[in-house]
Amino acid sequence: MNQKVLAFIALLLPIIGICQQTERDTIRLFYLGGQSNMDGFGLNAELPDSITSNLENVWIFHGNPAPDEDANGGLGLWTELQPGHGWEFSSNGDENKLSEYFGIELSFAKRLKEYYPNEKIAIIKYSRGGTSIDSVAAGRYGSWEPDYKGTKGINQYDHFLKTINMAMSVKDIDNDGIEDYLIQSGILWMQGESDAYREEVAFRYYGNLKRLMDLVRAALHRDDLPIVIGKISDSGNTKSGKTYRYSELVQYAQEKFARTEQNVTIVRSTQRYNYYDAWHYDSNGYIDLGQKFAEAIYNLNQK
Repeated sequence: MNQKVLAFIALLLPIIGICQQTERDTIRLFYLGGQSNMDGFGLNAELPDSITSNLENVWIFHGNPAPDEDANGGLGLWTELQPGHGWEFSSNGDENKLSEYFGIELSFAKRLKEYYPNEKIAIIKYSRGGTSIDSVAAGRYGSWEPDYKGTKGINQYDHFLKTINMAMSVKDIDNDGIEDYLIQSGILWMQGESDAYREEVAFRYYGNLKRLMDLVRAALHRDDLPIVIGKISDSGNTKSGKTYRYSELVQYAQEKFARTEQNVTIVRSTQRYNYYDAWHYDSNGYIDLGQKFAEAIYNLNQK
């Protein structure tokens, strides 16, 4: 082999090496957060085959739901999506303990696959039942207020950050030997019920929601990331005839946020769902809510 050919090969080798090092899969990433109606109380036993079939190329990192002071909050690992990521799910970071319940993630992913048939989908989920944004309403469930210190300085926002940081630190989430490039594609937020019990807390909901969503966007490194808010509803299944005394104030704040903030919309279908109990939708409700979230976030991304 002559010297010119050898020199040409020598020039190509670094370029080939760079190409091999930068080969990456592109995956659409969505964050799911909030409280118990994002956790999900749908029963796996009631899932139709049409929802659980053909969910290939969908992965989920579900952060361990935990009280404010629990250092294990947010632990998780990437796995293929399947039923069991609802209420009572837990993770120690090495193994997931699936539950008998599901949330919006299954029907959400199913509908997204219809919109993006040739793309991979990734979901990061961290939510915890009973949690408020306002620290005054935290109680034993926890607060998303970033500055809330509690007794050990760990809150729900900290658990969210741990979930995000652990999930994003994995370079090959599907273990196919190719580095993954995650495209931030949206935030889905279903929360507000716990902020609707006290008048002064409900009045602060708009400001609290705006600040938290700004910080969630910042943590995901995109200031205009599309956001879909699920509008809270009231079952009326209590002796007083109303589950959340100041739900209208929180609903108003959610509508205001959707109208005034950039790249935000709201899902209102919750108003017609049936309930598992006084606080949580039935299985059909979660299936429909996931589909409505998918439709809304897809339309925002199309803009």
